[in-house]
Amino acid sequence: MAALTLREVSKSFAGARALDHVNLDVGVREIHGLLGHNGSGKSTLVKVLSGYHAPDHGAELRLFGEPLRLPLSPAEQRHRGLAFVHQNLGLVPQISVLENMRVAEITGSASWHIDWASERSAAREALERFGLAINPEARLATLTPVERALVAIVRAFSAIDATRRGQELHGLLVLDEPTPFLTRADVDKLFALMRQIVAQGASVLFISHDLDEILEITDRATVLRDGRVAGSFVTRDTDRNAIVELIAGHPVHSSATRHAAAAAAQNKVPSAFQIQGLASEQLETFSQDLQRGEIVGLTGLLGSGYDRVLQHLCGATPALRGTLRTPQWELSLANNSPATALQRGVVWLPGDRQGQSGAGGLSVLDNLLVPSLPKFFRNGKLDWQAMRSDGQALAEAHQVRPMNPNMKLSSLSGGNAQNVLLAKWVNTKPQLLLLEEPRQGVDVGAREELWRAIREAAAAGTTVLCASSDLEQLEELCDRVLVFARGRCIAEVGPETLTKQELLRQCYAGAVAA
Repeated sequence: MAALTLREVSKSFAGARALDHVNLDVGVREIHGLLGHNGSGKSTLVKVLSGYHAPDHGAELRLFGEPLRLPLSPAEQRHRGLAFVHQNLGLVPQISVLENMRVAEITGSASWHIDWASERSAAREALERFGLAINPEARLATLTPVERALVAIVRAFSAIDATRRGQELHGLLVLDEPTPFLTRADVDKLFALMRQIVAQGASVLFISHDLDEILEITDRATVLRDGRVAGSFVTRDTDRNAIVELIAGHPVHSSATRHAAAAAAQNKVPSAFQIQGLASEQLETFSQDLQRGEIVGLTGLLGSGYDRVLQHLCGATPALRGTLRTPQWELSLANNSPATALQRGVVWLPGDRQGQSGAGGLSVLDNLLVPSLPKFFRNGKLDWQAMRSDGQALAEAHQVRPMNPNMKLSSLSGGNAQNVLLAKWVNTKPQLLLLEEPRQGVDVGAREELWRAIREAAAAGTTVLCASSDLEQLEELCDRVLVFARGRCIAEVGPETLTKQELLRQCYAGAVAA
Protein backbone atom coordinates (compact mmCIF):
# COMPACT_ATOMS: atom_id res chain seq x y z
CA MET A 1 0.00 0.00 0.00
CA ALA A 2 1.31 3.45 -0.97
CA ALA A 3 0.91 6.60 1.11
CA LEU A 4 -0.04 8.55 -2.03
CA THR A 5 -1.24 7.27 -5.38
CA LEU A 6 -2.07 9.68 -8.21
CA ARG A 7 -3.35 8.38 -11.54
CA GLU A 8 -4.10 10.19 -14.81
CA VAL A 9 -3.85 13.68 -13.33
CA SER A 10 -4.22 16.36 -16.01
CA LYS A 11 -4.80 20.10 -15.71
CA SER A 12 -5.44 22.62 -18.49
CA PHE A 13 -5.43 26.42 -18.42
CA ALA A 14 -7.00 28.33 -21.33
CA GLY A 15 -6.19 25.53 -23.73
CA ALA A 16 -2.64 25.00 -22.45
CA ARG A 17 -2.06 21.68 -20.67
CA ALA A 18 0.11 22.13 -17.55
CA LEU A 19 -0.25 18.48 -16.44
CA ASP A 20 -0.68 15.61 -18.88
CA HIS A 21 -1.78 12.23 -17.42
CA VAL A 22 0.64 12.30 -14.50
CA ASN A 23 1.04 9.14 -12.41
CA LEU A 24 2.88 9.31 -9.08
CA ASP A 25 3.39 6.96 -6.13
CA VAL A 26 4.87 7.82 -2.72
CA GLY A 27 5.54 4.85 -0.47
CA VAL A 28 4.78 4.58 3.23
CA ARG A 29 7.81 5.76 5.28
CA GLU A 30 9.37 7.14 2.11
CA ILE A 31 10.87 10.55 1.28
CA HIS A 32 10.06 10.99 -2.38
CA GLY A 33 11.61 13.79 -4.44
CA LEU A 34 9.89 15.71 -7.22
CA LEU A 35 12.03 17.58 -9.77
CA GLY A 36 11.63 19.27 -13.12
CA HIS A 37 12.00 22.47 -15.12
CA ASN A 38 10.13 25.51 -13.96
CA GLY A 39 6.95 25.18 -15.94
CA SER A 40 7.22 21.38 -15.89
CA GLY A 41 4.11 21.11 -13.72
CA LYS A 42 5.49 20.60 -10.19
CA SER A 43 3.71 23.55 -8.59
CA THR A 44 0.50 22.80 -10.50
CA LEU A 45 0.57 19.22 -9.21
CA VAL A 46 0.98 20.48 -5.64
CA LYS A 47 -1.91 22.91 -6.13
CA VAL A 48 -4.12 20.08 -7.41
CA LEU A 49 -3.18 17.93 -4.43
CA SER A 50 -3.86 20.81 -2.00
CA GLY A 51 -7.28 21.56 -3.50
CA TYR A 52 -6.30 24.94 -4.97
CA HIS A 53 -6.92 23.62 -8.51
CA ALA A 54 -9.51 21.04 -9.57
CA PRO A 55 -7.95 18.57 -12.02
CA ASP A 56 -9.39 17.72 -15.42
CA HIS A 57 -11.85 14.83 -15.59
CA GLY A 58 -10.44 11.36 -14.97
CA ALA A 59 -7.92 12.05 -12.18
CA GLU A 60 -7.71 9.50 -9.36
CA LEU A 61 -6.29 9.93 -5.82
CA ARG A 62 -5.65 7.41 -3.09
CA LEU A 63 -4.27 8.23 0.35
CA PHE A 64 -3.03 5.19 2.25
CA GLY A 65 -5.11 3.00 -0.03
CA GLU A 66 -8.38 4.91 0.34
CA PRO A 67 -9.86 6.44 -2.85
CA LEU A 68 -10.74 10.13 -2.47
CA ARG A 69 -12.29 12.69 -4.78
CA LEU A 70 -10.33 15.72 -5.93
CA PRO A 71 -10.27 18.57 -5.03
CA LEU A 72 -9.91 17.90 -1.30
CA SER A 73 -11.27 20.47 1.14
CA PRO A 74 -8.95 21.86 3.86
CA ALA A 75 -10.98 20.02 6.51
CA GLU A 76 -10.58 16.72 4.68
CA GLN A 77 -6.86 17.32 4.24
CA ARG A 78 -6.49 17.78 8.00
CA HIS A 79 -8.60 14.69 8.66
CA ARG A 80 -6.46 12.60 6.27
CA GLY A 81 -3.14 13.88 7.64
CA LEU A 82 -2.17 15.81 4.51
CA ALA A 83 -0.01 18.88 5.31
CA PHE A 84 1.76 21.40 3.07
CA VAL A 85 4.60 23.89 3.11
CA HIS A 86 3.95 25.88 -0.05
CA GLN A 87 6.59 27.65 -2.13
CA ASN A 88 5.20 31.04 -1.04
CA LEU A 89 4.83 29.61 2.52
CA GLY A 90 1.06 30.24 2.67
CA LEU A 91 1.37 32.69 5.56
CA VAL A 92 -0.41 36.00 6.21
CA PRO A 93 2.09 38.75 7.16
CA GLN A 94 -0.56 41.02 8.73
CA ILE A 95 -1.55 38.61 11.53
CA SER A 96 0.39 37.04 14.37
CA VAL A 97 2.61 33.97 14.39
CA LEU A 98 0.05 32.30 16.65
CA GLU A 99 -2.84 32.96 14.25
CA ASN A 100 -0.80 31.72 11.28
CA MET A 101 0.15 28.54 13.10
CA ARG A 102 -3.26 27.71 14.52
CA VAL A 103 -5.61 29.03 11.82
CA ALA A 104 -6.70 25.53 10.72
CA GLU A 105 -7.58 24.48 14.27
CA ILE A 106 -9.33 27.77 15.01
CA THR A 107 -11.43 27.86 11.82
CA GLY A 108 -12.10 24.12 11.93
CA SER A 109 -13.48 24.18 15.46
CA ALA A 110 -17.23 23.75 15.97
CA SER A 111 -17.11 26.14 18.94
CA TRP A 112 -17.79 29.88 18.60
CA HIS A 113 -15.37 30.49 21.46
CA ILE A 114 -11.60 30.60 20.92
CA ASP A 115 -9.54 29.50 23.90
CA TRP A 116 -6.61 31.84 23.23
CA ALA A 117 -4.67 30.67 26.27
CA SER A 118 -4.78 27.09 25.00
CA GLU A 119 -3.94 28.11 21.43
CA ARG A 120 -1.04 30.24 22.65
CA SER A 121 0.29 27.36 24.72
CA ALA A 122 0.05 24.94 21.77
CA ALA A 123 1.89 27.35 19.45
CA ARG A 124 4.61 28.09 21.99
CA GLU A 125 5.09 24.36 22.68
CA ALA A 126 5.43 23.61 18.94
CA LEU A 127 8.00 26.38 18.46
CA GLU A 128 9.99 25.26 21.49
CA ARG A 129 10.05 21.66 20.26
CA PHE A 130 11.78 22.95 17.15
CA GLY A 131 14.18 25.05 19.21
CA LEU A 132 12.80 28.38 17.97
CA ALA A 133 12.80 31.46 20.22
CA ILE A 134 9.93 33.18 18.37
CA ASN A 135 7.19 35.08 20.17
CA PRO A 136 3.83 33.54 19.11
CA GLU A 137 2.14 36.94 19.51
CA ALA A 138 4.61 38.77 17.22
CA ARG A 139 3.19 39.96 13.92
CA LEU A 140 4.52 37.71 11.18
CA ALA A 141 5.63 40.71 9.09
CA THR A 142 8.25 41.54 11.76
CA LEU A 143 10.02 38.18 11.30
CA THR A 144 12.97 37.57 8.98
CA PRO A 145 12.43 35.42 5.83
CA VAL A 146 14.23 32.54 7.55
CA GLU A 147 11.96 32.76 10.60
CA ARG A 148 8.84 32.90 8.41
CA ALA A 149 9.92 29.77 6.55
CA LEU A 150 10.52 28.00 9.87
CA VAL A 151 7.05 29.00 11.12
CA ALA A 152 5.48 27.45 8.00
CA ILE A 153 7.53 24.28 8.50
CA VAL A 154 6.61 24.02 12.20
CA ARG A 155 2.93 24.44 11.31
CA ALA A 156 3.09 21.60 8.77
CA PHE A 157 5.03 19.27 11.09
CA SER A 158 2.50 19.98 13.86
CA ALA A 159 -0.32 18.96 11.52
CA ILE A 160 1.43 15.66 10.79
CA ASP A 161 2.07 15.14 14.52
CA ALA A 162 -1.70 15.41 15.09
CA THR A 163 -2.14 12.15 13.13
CA ARG A 164 -0.20 10.22 15.78
CA ARG A 165 -1.75 6.93 16.84
CA GLY A 166 0.31 5.86 19.80
CA GLN A 167 3.89 5.87 18.55
CA GLU A 168 2.87 5.75 14.87
CA LEU A 169 2.26 8.69 12.55
CA HIS A 170 -0.17 8.41 9.67
CA GLY A 171 0.21 11.34 7.30
CA LEU A 172 1.81 12.82 4.21
CA LEU A 173 3.91 15.99 4.38
CA VAL A 174 4.33 17.92 1.12
CA LEU A 175 7.29 20.34 1.09
CA ASP A 176 7.35 22.62 -1.97
CA GLU A 177 10.79 24.28 -2.22
CA PRO A 178 11.10 24.74 1.58
CA THR A 179 14.84 25.50 1.78
CA PRO A 180 15.73 28.67 -0.24
CA PHE A 181 15.37 30.96 2.80
CA LEU A 182 17.06 28.55 5.23
CA THR A 183 20.64 28.48 6.47
CA ARG A 184 22.56 25.22 6.16
CA ALA A 185 22.03 24.59 9.88
CA ASP A 186 18.27 25.00 9.43
CA VAL A 187 18.30 22.69 6.39
CA ASP A 188 20.09 20.06 8.51
CA LYS A 189 17.42 20.47 11.20
CA LEU A 190 14.64 20.13 8.61
CA PHE A 191 16.18 16.98 7.16
CA ALA A 192 16.57 15.47 10.63
CA LEU A 193 12.89 16.11 11.34
CA MET A 194 11.89 14.61 7.98
CA ARG A 195 13.83 11.45 8.80
CA GLN A 196 12.28 11.36 12.27
CA ILE A 197 8.64 11.51 11.11
CA VAL A 198 9.33 8.97 8.34
CA ALA A 199 10.81 6.58 10.90
CA GLN A 200 7.57 6.92 12.87
CA GLY A 201 5.33 6.03 9.92
CA ALA A 202 4.70 9.24 7.93
CA SER A 203 5.73 9.95 4.32
CA VAL A 204 7.17 13.03 2.62
CA LEU A 205 6.88 14.45 -0.89
CA PHE A 206 9.87 16.82 -1.23
CA ILE A 207 9.93 19.26 -4.16
CA SER A 208 13.30 20.91 -4.76
CA HIS A 209 15.47 22.26 -7.59
CA ASP A 210 18.62 21.52 -5.59
CA LEU A 211 20.15 18.23 -6.75
CA ASP A 212 22.42 18.04 -3.69
CA GLU A 213 19.34 18.12 -1.45
CA ILE A 214 17.52 15.51 -3.53
CA LEU A 215 20.54 13.21 -3.45
CA GLU A 216 21.01 13.72 0.28
CA ILE A 217 17.49 13.27 1.62
CA THR A 218 15.27 11.29 -0.78
CA ASP A 219 14.76 7.56 -1.22
CA ARG A 220 13.25 7.81 -4.70
CA ALA A 221 12.39 10.70 -7.01
CA THR A 222 10.22 11.50 -10.01
CA VAL A 223 11.01 14.01 -12.77
CA LEU A 224 8.34 16.04 -14.56
CA ARG A 225 9.03 17.55 -17.97
CA ASP A 226 6.49 19.57 -19.97
CA GLY A 227 3.67 18.39 -17.72
CA ARG A 228 4.47 14.69 -18.11
CA VAL A 229 6.41 12.18 -16.03
CA ALA A 230 9.85 11.92 -17.65
CA GLY A 231 10.98 9.14 -15.33
CA SER A 232 11.40 7.91 -11.75
CA PHE A 233 14.50 6.52 -10.08
CA VAL A 234 16.00 5.18 -6.85
CA THR A 235 18.19 8.04 -5.66
CA ARG A 236 21.17 6.08 -4.36
CA ASP A 237 21.42 4.15 -7.65
CA THR A 238 21.29 7.16 -9.98
CA ASP A 239 24.11 9.34 -11.29
CA ARG A 240 23.83 13.14 -10.98
CA ASN A 241 24.42 13.64 -14.72
CA ALA A 242 21.65 11.20 -15.53
CA ILE A 243 19.25 13.18 -13.33
CA VAL A 244 20.23 16.47 -14.99
CA GLU A 245 19.70 14.96 -18.43
CA LEU A 246 16.30 13.61 -17.36
CA ILE A 247 15.26 17.06 -16.12
CA ALA A 248 16.54 18.98 -19.16
CA GLY A 249 15.72 16.38 -21.80
CA HIS A 250 19.26 16.74 -23.15
CA PRO A 251 22.83 16.97 -21.78
CA VAL A 252 23.55 20.27 -19.93
CA HIS A 253 27.08 21.46 -20.58
CA SER A 254 29.40 23.26 -18.19
CA SER A 255 30.19 26.94 -18.66
CA ALA A 256 33.60 26.77 -16.95
CA THR A 257 35.52 28.01 -20.02
CA ARG A 258 33.60 31.30 -20.07
CA HIS A 259 35.45 33.00 -17.19
CA ALA A 260 38.88 33.42 -18.75
CA ALA A 261 37.48 35.12 -21.87
CA ALA A 262 35.33 37.45 -19.79
CA ALA A 263 38.29 38.36 -17.59
CA ALA A 264 40.44 39.18 -20.58
CA ALA A 265 37.69 41.37 -22.07
CA GLN A 266 37.08 43.38 -18.92
CA ASN A 267 40.70 44.60 -18.77
CA LYS A 268 40.29 46.38 -22.12
CA VAL A 269 37.49 48.76 -21.12
CA PRO A 270 37.37 51.65 -18.61
CA SER A 271 35.29 51.45 -15.44
CA ALA A 272 31.60 52.07 -16.08
CA PHE A 273 30.68 52.48 -12.38
CA GLN A 274 32.53 53.47 -9.24
CA ILE A 275 31.01 52.65 -5.86
CA GLN A 276 32.85 54.90 -3.40
CA GLY A 277 32.63 54.93 0.40
CA LEU A 278 29.32 53.05 0.69
CA ALA A 279 28.51 52.60 4.38
CA SER A 280 25.41 51.79 6.45
CA GLU A 281 24.52 50.18 9.76
CA GLN A 282 25.18 46.76 8.21
CA LEU A 283 28.15 47.73 6.01
CA GLU A 284 31.55 49.19 6.71
CA THR A 285 33.08 51.33 3.98
CA PHE A 286 32.80 49.56 0.63
CA SER A 287 34.32 50.78 -2.65
CA GLN A 288 34.51 48.98 -5.96
CA ASP A 289 34.99 49.66 -9.68
CA LEU A 290 32.70 47.84 -12.10
CA GLN A 291 33.37 47.35 -15.79
CA ARG A 292 30.83 47.74 -18.57
CA GLY A 293 29.33 44.35 -19.43
CA GLU A 294 30.83 42.65 -16.36
CA ILE A 295 28.89 40.17 -14.17
CA VAL A 296 30.10 40.51 -10.56
CA GLY A 297 28.88 38.33 -7.69
CA LEU A 298 28.43 39.28 -4.03
CA THR A 299 28.29 36.62 -1.34
CA GLY A 300 29.07 35.73 2.27
CA LEU A 301 27.58 33.97 5.25
CA LEU A 302 24.18 34.94 6.65
CA GLY A 303 24.38 38.44 8.14
CA SER A 304 27.65 39.35 6.42
CA GLY A 305 26.03 42.35 4.71
CA TYR A 306 26.60 41.45 1.05
CA ASP A 307 22.84 41.52 0.32
CA ARG A 308 22.58 45.13 1.57
CA VAL A 309 24.76 46.51 -1.22
CA LEU A 310 22.02 46.11 -3.83
CA GLN A 311 19.38 47.70 -1.59
CA HIS A 312 21.53 50.80 -1.14
CA LEU A 313 22.43 51.08 -4.82
CA CYS A 314 18.79 50.90 -5.95
CA GLY A 315 17.53 53.23 -3.20
CA ALA A 316 15.31 50.67 -1.46
CA THR A 317 17.25 51.32 1.78
CA PRO A 318 19.15 54.61 2.29
CA ALA A 319 22.84 54.35 3.10
CA LEU A 320 24.60 56.45 5.73
CA ARG A 321 27.01 57.71 3.09
CA GLY A 322 28.59 56.85 -0.23
CA THR A 323 28.35 57.68 -3.94
CA LEU A 324 27.73 55.84 -7.18
CA ARG A 325 29.61 57.47 -10.06
CA THR A 326 29.80 57.10 -13.83
CA PRO A 327 31.64 59.34 -16.31
CA GLN A 328 28.28 61.10 -16.89
CA TRP A 329 26.73 61.47 -13.43
CA GLU A 330 27.13 61.09 -9.66
CA LEU A 331 24.49 59.78 -7.25
CA SER A 332 24.48 60.24 -3.46
CA LEU A 333 23.56 56.89 -1.88
CA ALA A 334 22.50 58.61 1.35
CA ASN A 335 19.77 60.45 -0.59
CA ASN A 336 18.97 57.71 -3.08
CA SER A 337 15.49 56.42 -3.93
CA PRO A 338 14.15 53.79 -6.36
CA ALA A 339 12.81 56.53 -8.65
CA THR A 340 16.16 58.35 -8.69
CA ALA A 341 18.08 55.13 -9.34
CA LEU A 342 15.69 54.14 -12.12
CA GLN A 343 16.21 57.49 -13.83
CA ARG A 344 19.95 56.66 -13.91
CA GLY A 345 19.32 53.23 -15.44
CA VAL A 346 19.86 51.31 -12.18
CA VAL A 347 17.26 48.52 -11.79
CA TRP A 348 16.77 45.91 -9.05
CA LEU A 349 15.23 42.44 -9.24
CA PRO A 350 14.61 41.36 -5.60
CA GLY A 351 14.53 37.73 -4.55
CA ASP A 352 10.90 37.97 -3.38
CA ARG A 353 9.21 37.59 -6.78
CA GLN A 354 5.56 37.92 -5.73
CA GLY A 355 6.04 40.33 -2.82
CA GLN A 356 8.56 42.84 -4.20
CA SER A 357 9.53 42.04 -7.80
CA GLY A 358 6.17 41.78 -9.52
CA ALA A 359 2.42 42.23 -9.17
CA GLY A 360 0.98 38.73 -8.91
CA GLY A 361 -2.59 39.88 -9.50
CA LEU A 362 -1.72 41.58 -12.79
CA SER A 363 -1.17 39.86 -16.13
CA VAL A 364 2.15 38.80 -17.61
CA LEU A 365 1.68 41.59 -20.18
CA ASP A 366 1.21 44.25 -17.49
CA ASN A 367 4.26 43.05 -15.56
CA LEU A 368 6.41 42.95 -18.68
CA LEU A 369 5.61 46.46 -19.86
CA VAL A 370 4.96 48.58 -16.76
CA PRO A 371 8.43 50.27 -16.87
CA SER A 372 7.97 50.96 -20.59
CA LEU A 373 4.43 52.41 -20.52
CA PRO A 374 5.40 55.98 -21.58
CA LYS A 375 6.47 54.80 -25.04
CA PHE A 376 2.99 53.34 -25.70
CA PHE A 377 1.11 56.62 -25.21
CA ARG A 378 -0.38 58.02 -28.43
CA ASN A 379 -2.17 61.37 -28.13
CA GLY A 380 -2.72 60.82 -24.41
CA LYS A 381 -4.02 57.23 -24.80
CA LEU A 382 -2.37 53.84 -24.47
CA ASP A 383 -1.85 51.95 -27.74
CA TRP A 384 -3.09 48.54 -26.57
CA GLN A 385 -2.40 46.86 -29.90
CA ALA A 386 1.25 47.91 -29.80
CA MET A 387 1.49 46.81 -26.16
CA ARG A 388 0.11 43.36 -26.92
CA SER A 389 2.44 42.96 -29.89
CA ASP A 390 5.53 44.02 -27.92
CA GLY A 391 4.52 41.97 -24.88
CA GLN A 392 3.99 38.82 -26.96
CA ALA A 393 7.37 39.26 -28.66
CA LEU A 394 9.11 39.86 -25.33
CA ALA A 395 7.48 36.78 -23.74
CA GLU A 396 8.51 34.64 -26.70
CA ALA A 397 12.08 35.98 -26.67
CA HIS A 398 12.42 35.00 -23.00
CA GLN A 399 10.61 31.66 -23.48
CA VAL A 400 7.87 32.32 -20.93
CA ARG A 401 5.64 29.23 -20.58
CA PRO A 402 2.70 29.00 -21.04
CA MET A 403 2.88 31.57 -23.86
CA ASN A 404 -0.18 33.51 -22.72
CA PRO A 405 0.45 37.20 -21.87
CA ASN A 406 -3.04 37.49 -20.38
CA MET A 407 -2.35 34.98 -17.57
CA LYS A 408 -1.77 36.38 -14.10
CA LEU A 409 1.84 36.42 -12.96
CA SER A 410 0.85 34.51 -9.81
CA SER A 411 -0.30 31.54 -11.94
CA LEU A 412 3.18 30.98 -13.40
CA SER A 413 5.85 28.71 -11.97
CA GLY A 414 8.76 30.34 -10.16
CA GLY A 415 11.16 30.13 -13.10
CA ASN A 416 8.68 31.48 -15.63
CA ALA A 417 7.76 34.34 -13.30
CA GLN A 418 11.48 35.09 -12.98
CA ASN A 419 11.81 35.11 -16.78
CA VAL A 420 8.97 37.65 -16.98
CA LEU A 421 10.47 39.94 -14.35
CA LEU A 422 13.98 39.77 -15.79
CA ALA A 423 12.58 40.50 -19.26
CA LYS A 424 10.74 43.52 -17.83
CA TRP A 425 14.00 45.14 -16.73
CA VAL A 426 16.27 43.92 -19.54
CA ASN A 427 13.79 45.47 -21.99
CA THR A 428 14.59 48.91 -20.53
CA LYS A 429 18.28 48.43 -21.50
CA PRO A 430 19.57 49.33 -18.01
CA GLN A 431 23.09 50.52 -17.28
CA LEU A 432 23.29 48.58 -14.00
CA LEU A 433 21.23 45.43 -13.33
CA LEU A 434 21.01 44.34 -9.67
CA LEU A 435 19.99 40.71 -9.14
CA GLU A 436 19.14 39.15 -5.77
CA GLU A 437 19.08 35.33 -5.69
CA PRO A 438 18.03 35.10 -9.36
CA ARG A 439 18.08 31.28 -9.38
CA GLN A 440 15.86 30.88 -6.32
CA GLY A 441 13.24 28.27 -7.23
CA VAL A 442 14.65 27.91 -10.75
CA ASP A 443 15.48 24.39 -11.96
CA VAL A 444 18.40 23.10 -14.00
CA GLY A 445 16.76 23.34 -17.43
CA ALA A 446 15.03 26.70 -16.89
CA ARG A 447 18.30 28.07 -15.52
CA GLU A 448 19.85 27.95 -18.99
CA GLU A 449 17.27 30.40 -20.38
CA LEU A 450 17.73 32.71 -17.39
CA TRP A 451 21.52 32.64 -17.71
CA ARG A 452 21.29 33.28 -21.46
CA ALA A 453 19.17 36.40 -20.91
CA ILE A 454 21.54 37.77 -18.25
CA ARG A 455 24.62 37.15 -20.40
CA GLU A 456 22.99 38.74 -23.45
CA ALA A 457 22.23 41.83 -21.36
CA ALA A 458 25.87 41.95 -20.24
CA ALA A 459 27.09 41.47 -23.81
CA ALA A 460 24.92 44.45 -24.82
CA GLY A 461 26.74 46.62 -22.26
CA THR A 462 24.74 46.24 -19.04
CA THR A 463 26.82 45.84 -15.88
CA VAL A 464 25.39 43.12 -13.60
CA LEU A 465 25.72 42.76 -9.81
CA CYS A 466 24.40 39.44 -8.48
CA ALA A 467 24.00 38.93 -4.72
CA SER A 468 23.50 35.29 -3.75
CA SER A 469 24.20 32.66 -1.13
CA ASP A 470 24.06 30.00 -3.88
CA LEU A 471 27.75 29.46 -4.57
CA GLU A 472 27.17 27.08 -7.47
CA GLN A 473 25.09 29.80 -9.12
CA LEU A 474 27.88 32.35 -8.72
CA GLU A 475 30.44 29.94 -10.16
CA GLU A 476 28.28 29.37 -13.25
CA LEU A 477 27.29 32.98 -13.90
CA CYS A 478 29.89 35.46 -12.68
CA ASP A 479 33.18 36.81 -14.00
CA ARG A 480 34.41 37.45 -10.44
CA VAL A 481 32.91 37.34 -6.93
CA LEU A 482 33.35 39.63 -3.91
CA VAL A 483 33.14 37.88 -0.52
CA PHE A 484 31.80 39.69 2.58
CA ALA A 485 32.18 39.05 6.31
CA ARG A 486 30.92 41.15 9.23
CA GLY A 487 29.94 44.03 6.95
CA ARG A 488 33.24 44.21 5.03
CA CYS A 489 34.38 43.01 1.62
CA ILE A 490 37.24 40.72 2.63
CA ALA A 491 38.15 38.89 -0.59
CA GLU A 492 37.81 38.86 -4.36
CA VAL A 493 37.73 35.55 -6.21
CA GLY A 494 38.81 36.02 -9.83
CA PRO A 495 38.10 33.91 -12.92
CA GLU A 496 41.19 31.73 -12.52
CA THR A 497 40.05 30.32 -9.15
CA LEU A 498 36.27 30.84 -9.31
CA THR A 499 34.79 27.58 -8.02
CA LYS A 500 32.10 26.73 -5.49
CA GLN A 501 34.75 25.20 -3.22
CA GLU A 502 36.95 28.30 -3.28
CA LEU A 503 33.98 30.58 -2.55
CA LEU A 504 32.99 28.39 0.39
CA ARG A 505 36.55 28.47 1.71
CA GLN A 506 36.72 32.26 1.45
CA CYS A 507 33.32 32.72 3.14
CA TYR A 508 34.34 30.72 6.21
CA ALA A 509 37.94 31.90 6.29
CA GLY A 510 36.70 35.48 6.03
CA ALA A 511 34.19 35.01 8.83
CA VAL A 512 36.89 33.66 11.15
CA ALA A 513 39.30 36.46 10.23
CA ALA A 514 36.62 39.14 10.65
